[in-house]
Amino acid sequence: KRCMVYKMKLADISEIELDDDPFRPRGLSFTKLHGNGNDFILIDETSREQVAEGEKKRFAIAVCHRHFGIGADGVLFLINSSRADLGMRLIQPDGSEAEMCGNGIRCLAKYAWDTGYVGEAFDIETLAGIISVQVRERDGFFWTKVDMGVPKFDRPSIPACGQGELISEEIEGSRISAVNTGVPHAVLFVEDMNFDILRAAPSIRHSSLFPEGANVNFVKVGQPLEIRTFERGVEGETLSCGTGSVAAASVARRMGLVDDEVLVQTKGGPLLISFEDGKAFMEGPAVTVCSGEISEEYLWNLYLEP
Repeated sequence: KRCMVYKMKLADISEIELDDDPFRPRGLSFTKLHGNGNDFILIDETSREQVAEGEKKRFAIAVCHRHFGIGADGVLFLINSSRADLGMRLIQPDGSEAEMCGNGIRCLAKYAWDTGYVGEAFDIETLAGIISVQVRERDGFFWTKVDMGVPKFDRPSIPACGQGELISEEIEGSRISAVNTGVPHAVLFVEDMNFDILRAAPSIRHSSLFPEGANVNFVKVGQPLEIRTFERGVEGETLSCGTGSVAAASVARRMGLVDDEVLVQTKGGPLLISFEDGKAFMEGPAVTVCSGEISEEYLWNLYLEP
Protein backbone atom coordinates (compact mmCIF):
# COMPACT_ATOMS: atom_id res chain seq x y z
CA LYS A 1 0.00 0.00 0.00
CA ARG A 2 2.85 2.40 0.89
CA CYS A 3 4.48 1.69 -2.46
CA MET A 4 1.22 2.45 -4.27
CA VAL A 5 0.90 5.79 -2.45
CA TYR A 6 4.49 6.59 -3.31
CA LYS A 7 3.95 5.93 -7.00
CA MET A 8 0.79 8.03 -6.95
CA LYS A 9 2.71 10.93 -5.41
CA LEU A 10 5.49 10.57 -7.93
CA ALA A 11 2.99 10.88 -10.73
CA ASP A 12 2.29 14.42 -9.53
CA ILE A 13 5.89 15.64 -9.27
CA SER A 14 8.36 16.06 -12.08
CA GLU A 15 11.67 15.73 -10.33
CA ILE A 16 11.65 11.90 -10.24
CA GLU A 17 11.02 9.79 -13.30
CA LEU A 18 10.56 6.03 -13.06
CA ASP A 19 12.43 4.45 -15.96
CA ASP A 20 12.86 0.92 -17.26
CA ASP A 21 16.26 0.43 -15.63
CA PRO A 22 15.70 -0.74 -12.04
CA PHE A 23 19.39 -0.26 -11.19
CA ARG A 24 19.59 3.38 -12.24
CA PRO A 25 19.50 5.86 -9.33
CA ARG A 26 16.30 7.86 -9.31
CA GLY A 27 17.42 10.67 -7.07
CA LEU A 28 17.81 14.35 -7.85
CA SER A 29 21.15 15.85 -8.88
CA PHE A 30 22.35 18.98 -7.09
CA THR A 31 25.43 21.15 -6.77
CA LYS A 32 26.38 22.93 -3.58
CA LEU A 33 28.29 26.22 -3.77
CA HIS A 34 29.14 29.08 -1.47
CA GLY A 35 30.06 32.74 -1.74
CA ASN A 36 32.09 33.77 1.32
CA GLY A 37 30.33 31.10 3.38
CA ASN A 38 26.82 32.02 2.23
CA ASP A 39 25.93 28.56 0.92
CA PHE A 40 23.37 27.34 -1.60
CA ILE A 41 22.02 24.18 -3.15
CA LEU A 42 21.65 24.63 -6.90
CA ILE A 43 19.13 22.69 -8.97
CA ASP A 44 19.58 22.93 -12.74
CA GLU A 45 16.19 23.25 -14.45
CA THR A 46 17.39 24.46 -17.85
CA SER A 47 16.46 21.20 -19.59
CA ARG A 48 13.32 20.42 -17.60
CA GLU A 49 11.59 21.22 -14.34
CA GLN A 50 13.17 19.09 -11.62
CA VAL A 51 11.03 20.12 -8.67
CA ALA A 52 7.37 20.80 -9.36
CA GLU A 53 6.25 24.37 -8.66
CA GLY A 54 3.87 23.30 -5.91
CA GLU A 55 6.64 21.38 -4.14
CA LYS A 56 9.47 23.93 -4.29
CA LYS A 57 8.66 25.48 -0.90
CA ARG A 58 8.52 22.16 0.91
CA PHE A 59 11.64 20.97 -0.91
CA ALA A 60 13.65 24.06 0.08
CA ILE A 61 12.58 23.93 3.72
CA ALA A 62 13.63 20.27 3.91
CA VAL A 63 16.97 20.28 2.07
CA CYS A 64 18.18 23.54 3.66
CA HIS A 65 17.92 22.00 7.14
CA ARG A 66 21.39 21.66 8.64
CA HIS A 67 20.62 18.29 10.26
CA PHE A 68 17.79 16.64 8.34
CA GLY A 69 18.82 17.90 4.89
CA ILE A 70 21.94 18.94 3.04
CA GLY A 71 22.11 22.30 4.80
CA ALA A 72 22.12 25.68 3.04
CA ASP A 73 21.04 29.30 3.20
CA GLY A 74 18.73 28.71 0.22
CA VAL A 75 18.00 26.74 -2.93
CA LEU A 76 18.93 28.28 -6.27
CA PHE A 77 16.93 27.17 -9.29
CA LEU A 78 18.75 27.78 -12.57
CA ILE A 79 16.08 28.29 -15.22
CA ASN A 80 15.75 29.48 -18.79
CA SER A 81 14.82 33.07 -19.57
CA SER A 82 13.26 34.74 -22.60
CA ARG A 83 14.77 38.07 -21.54
CA ALA A 84 18.30 37.12 -20.51
CA ASP A 85 20.89 34.40 -20.97
CA LEU A 86 19.68 32.59 -17.85
CA GLY A 87 17.18 32.97 -15.06
CA MET A 88 17.55 32.57 -11.29
CA ARG A 89 15.07 31.85 -8.54
CA LEU A 90 15.95 31.62 -4.85
CA ILE A 91 13.75 29.78 -2.35
CA GLN A 92 14.87 30.43 1.20
CA PRO A 93 14.96 28.07 4.20
CA ASP A 94 11.57 29.30 5.41
CA GLY A 95 9.99 28.61 1.99
CA SER A 96 9.77 32.25 0.92
CA GLU A 97 11.14 33.44 -2.41
CA ALA A 98 13.71 36.24 -2.44
CA GLU A 99 13.82 38.84 -5.18
CA MET A 100 17.61 38.66 -5.51
CA CYS A 101 20.75 37.52 -3.74
CA GLY A 102 24.23 38.89 -4.35
CA ASN A 103 26.18 35.85 -3.14
CA GLY A 104 23.62 33.55 -4.74
CA ILE A 105 23.98 35.14 -8.17
CA ARG A 106 27.76 34.69 -7.97
CA CYS A 107 27.27 31.01 -7.13
CA LEU A 108 24.85 30.58 -10.00
CA ALA A 109 27.33 32.31 -12.31
CA LYS A 110 30.06 29.90 -11.17
CA TYR A 111 27.89 26.88 -12.01
CA ALA A 112 26.87 28.35 -15.38
CA TRP A 113 30.52 29.04 -16.23
CA ASP A 114 31.66 25.56 -15.17
CA THR A 115 28.98 23.87 -17.26
CA GLY A 116 29.73 25.95 -20.34
CA TYR A 117 26.36 27.69 -20.45
CA VAL A 118 27.91 31.16 -20.61
CA GLY A 119 30.99 33.12 -21.59
CA GLU A 120 32.76 35.80 -19.57
CA ALA A 121 29.87 38.31 -19.79
CA PHE A 122 26.17 37.47 -19.56
CA ASP A 123 22.82 38.51 -18.09
CA ILE A 124 20.70 36.77 -15.46
CA GLU A 125 17.00 37.45 -14.96
CA THR A 126 15.86 37.72 -11.34
CA LEU A 127 12.69 38.95 -9.67
CA ALA A 128 14.60 42.20 -9.04
CA GLY A 129 15.31 42.62 -12.75
CA ILE A 130 18.02 41.62 -15.22
CA ILE A 131 21.50 41.56 -13.70
CA SER A 132 24.67 41.84 -15.78
CA VAL A 133 27.58 39.64 -14.72
CA GLN A 134 31.24 39.37 -15.66
CA VAL A 135 33.37 36.40 -14.62
CA ARG A 136 37.00 35.39 -14.76
CA GLU A 137 38.96 32.35 -13.65
CA ARG A 138 42.69 32.23 -13.17
CA ASP A 139 44.75 29.47 -11.57
CA GLY A 140 41.60 27.81 -10.29
CA PHE A 141 40.34 30.98 -8.61
CA PHE A 142 36.91 32.18 -9.73
CA TRP A 143 35.83 35.82 -9.42
CA THR A 144 32.58 37.53 -10.35
CA LYS A 145 31.69 41.18 -10.85
CA VAL A 146 27.96 41.89 -10.62
CA ASP A 147 26.15 45.02 -11.75
CA MET A 148 23.84 45.59 -8.78
CA GLY A 149 22.08 48.55 -10.36
CA VAL A 150 21.21 51.85 -8.72
CA PRO A 151 20.57 51.61 -4.96
CA LYS A 152 17.02 52.79 -4.18
CA PHE A 153 16.74 55.13 -1.24
CA ASP A 154 13.17 56.40 -1.67
CA ARG A 155 10.81 54.74 0.77
CA PRO A 156 8.25 53.38 -1.71
CA SER A 157 11.03 51.49 -3.52
CA ILE A 158 12.50 49.94 -0.38
CA PRO A 159 9.59 49.56 0.64
CA ALA A 160 9.36 51.52 3.90
CA CYS A 161 6.52 53.53 5.34
CA GLY A 162 6.61 57.29 5.12
CA GLN A 163 7.96 59.80 2.64
CA GLY A 164 11.42 60.75 1.41
CA GLU A 165 14.61 58.89 2.20
CA LEU A 166 15.24 56.91 5.36
CA ILE A 167 18.76 57.95 6.36
CA SER A 168 19.94 57.85 9.99
CA GLU A 169 16.54 58.31 11.65
CA GLU A 170 15.84 57.57 15.29
CA ILE A 171 13.44 54.61 15.32
CA GLU A 172 12.69 52.47 18.37
CA GLY A 173 15.84 53.63 20.13
CA SER A 174 18.21 53.04 17.20
CA ARG A 175 19.43 55.17 14.33
CA ILE A 176 18.34 53.33 11.19
CA SER A 177 18.92 53.85 7.48
CA ALA A 178 17.34 51.81 4.71
CA VAL A 179 17.93 51.07 1.03
CA ASN A 180 16.86 48.53 -1.57
CA THR A 181 19.82 46.87 -3.32
CA GLY A 182 17.73 44.10 -4.86
CA VAL A 183 15.97 43.38 -1.57
CA PRO A 184 15.08 45.66 1.38
CA HIS A 185 17.90 46.36 3.83
CA ALA A 186 18.06 48.24 7.13
CA VAL A 187 21.52 49.52 8.06
CA LEU A 188 22.67 50.43 11.58
CA PHE A 189 26.13 51.76 12.39
CA VAL A 190 27.64 50.41 15.61
CA GLU A 191 30.88 50.83 17.55
CA ASP A 192 31.14 47.25 18.81
CA MET A 193 30.48 44.14 16.69
CA ASN A 194 30.35 41.81 19.69
CA PHE A 195 26.64 41.54 20.49
CA ASP A 196 23.79 39.06 20.29
CA ILE A 197 22.38 39.62 16.81
CA LEU A 198 19.51 37.22 17.45
CA ARG A 199 18.25 39.61 20.12
CA ALA A 200 19.07 42.87 18.35
CA ALA A 201 17.79 42.20 14.82
CA PRO A 202 14.31 40.58 14.83
CA SER A 203 12.39 43.63 16.05
CA ILE A 204 13.83 45.65 13.16
CA ARG A 205 13.43 42.84 10.63
CA HIS A 206 9.72 42.60 11.55
CA SER A 207 9.16 46.32 12.18
CA SER A 208 5.92 47.79 10.82
CA LEU A 209 8.19 50.34 9.16
CA PHE A 210 8.99 47.67 6.56
CA PRO A 211 5.77 46.19 5.11
CA GLU A 212 7.71 43.37 3.38
CA GLY A 213 10.25 42.96 6.15
CA ALA A 214 13.94 43.78 5.80
CA ASN A 215 17.37 42.29 6.17
CA VAL A 216 19.23 43.93 9.04
CA ASN A 217 22.88 44.96 8.75
CA PHE A 218 25.08 46.08 11.62
CA VAL A 219 28.08 48.00 10.30
CA LYS A 220 31.28 49.28 11.89
CA VAL A 221 32.97 52.06 9.94
CA GLY A 222 36.66 51.56 9.21
CA GLN A 223 39.07 50.19 6.63
CA PRO A 224 37.44 47.89 5.73
CA LEU A 225 33.80 48.27 6.68
CA GLU A 226 32.84 45.41 9.00
CA ILE A 227 29.38 43.93 8.69
CA ARG A 228 27.08 41.38 10.29
CA THR A 229 23.78 40.58 8.59
CA PHE A 230 20.54 39.04 9.84
CA GLU A 231 18.66 37.80 6.77
CA ARG A 232 14.91 37.56 6.40
CA GLY A 233 13.91 34.15 5.05
CA VAL A 234 16.90 32.58 6.74
CA GLU A 235 15.73 34.20 9.99
CA GLY A 236 19.22 34.23 11.35
CA GLU A 237 22.73 35.49 10.74
CA THR A 238 24.56 34.42 7.60
CA LEU A 239 28.32 34.48 7.11
CA SER A 240 27.96 36.89 4.22
CA CYS A 241 25.28 38.84 2.37
CA GLY A 242 26.08 40.38 -1.01
CA THR A 243 23.11 42.72 -1.22
CA GLY A 244 23.70 43.62 2.45
CA SER A 245 27.31 44.56 1.74
CA VAL A 246 26.15 46.75 -1.14
CA ALA A 247 23.52 48.29 1.14
CA ALA A 248 26.08 49.06 3.85
CA ALA A 249 28.50 50.63 1.36
CA SER A 250 25.69 52.60 -0.30
CA VAL A 251 24.42 54.08 2.95
CA ALA A 252 27.95 54.85 4.18
CA ARG A 253 28.70 56.57 0.88
CA ARG A 254 25.42 58.51 1.07
CA MET A 255 26.49 59.78 4.50
CA GLY A 256 29.95 60.74 3.29
CA LEU A 257 31.73 58.08 5.33
CA VAL A 258 33.41 56.26 2.41
CA ASP A 259 34.53 56.92 -1.15
CA ASP A 260 33.52 55.24 -4.42
CA GLU A 261 35.43 52.02 -3.72
CA VAL A 262 34.70 50.19 -0.50
CA LEU A 263 36.09 46.96 0.90
CA VAL A 264 33.47 45.25 3.04
CA GLN A 265 34.56 42.52 5.45
CA THR A 266 31.81 39.97 6.07
CA LYS A 267 32.25 37.13 8.56
CA GLY A 268 32.92 34.81 5.61
CA GLY A 269 35.35 37.01 3.70
CA PRO A 270 35.77 40.30 1.84
CA LEU A 271 33.68 41.82 -0.94
CA LEU A 272 34.69 44.81 -3.05
CA ILE A 273 31.88 47.31 -3.64
CA SER A 274 32.38 50.14 -6.12
CA PHE A 275 30.21 52.88 -7.58
CA GLU A 276 30.15 54.28 -11.10
CA ASP A 277 27.55 56.52 -12.76
CA GLY A 278 25.15 55.93 -9.89
CA LYS A 279 25.38 52.15 -10.12
CA ALA A 280 26.83 49.80 -7.51
CA PHE A 281 29.07 46.90 -8.47
CA MET A 282 29.92 43.92 -6.29
CA GLU A 283 33.01 41.77 -6.77
CA GLY A 284 33.72 38.54 -4.96
CA PRO A 285 34.45 34.82 -5.21
CA ALA A 286 32.30 31.73 -5.53
CA VAL A 287 33.33 28.16 -4.81
CA THR A 288 31.85 24.82 -5.80
CA VAL A 289 31.70 22.62 -2.70
CA CYS A 290 30.38 19.38 -4.16
CA SER A 291 27.97 17.78 -6.56
CA GLY A 292 25.78 14.85 -5.66
CA GLU A 293 22.40 13.26 -5.68
CA ILE A 294 19.55 13.59 -3.24
CA SER A 295 18.49 10.00 -2.65
CA GLU A 296 15.23 8.46 -3.73
CA GLU A 297 14.72 7.46 -0.09
CA TYR A 298 14.92 11.08 1.06
CA LEU A 299 12.54 12.29 -1.63
CA TRP A 300 10.19 9.38 -0.92
CA ASN A 301 9.86 10.40 2.72
CA LEU A 302 9.69 14.11 1.88
CA TYR A 303 6.77 13.79 -0.50
CA LEU A 304 4.91 11.27 1.63
CA GLU A 305 4.77 13.78 4.46
CA PRO A 306 1.34 15.46 4.84
